[in-house]
Amino acid sequence: MDGVIIKAVGLVAGACTSCALIPQVVQTIKTKKASDVSIFMFVVMLTGNALWVFYGFTKSDLAIILTNLLTVGLNVTMLVLKV
Repeated sequence: MDGVIIKAVGLVAGACTSCALIPQVVQTIKTKKASDVSIFMFVVMLTGNALWVFYGFTKSDLAIILTNLLTVGLNVTMLVLKV
């Protein structure tokens, strides 16, 4: 498979998984209620995504870096709203 196609697939896949958190963030901001949200899940996700960002830098892979930075931001937002 062509390298450009593989990078595009990586970006789309990363964007899909990153954007999956957006509805939760929006709902939490609208309702101002985060009591039903698991803080442990977001801590684990934040840790994993931060490690993916590090890995992306070691591989100079922009798709991994950008999509996981987005997810790190969303996880931090949820943790701030939860605490």
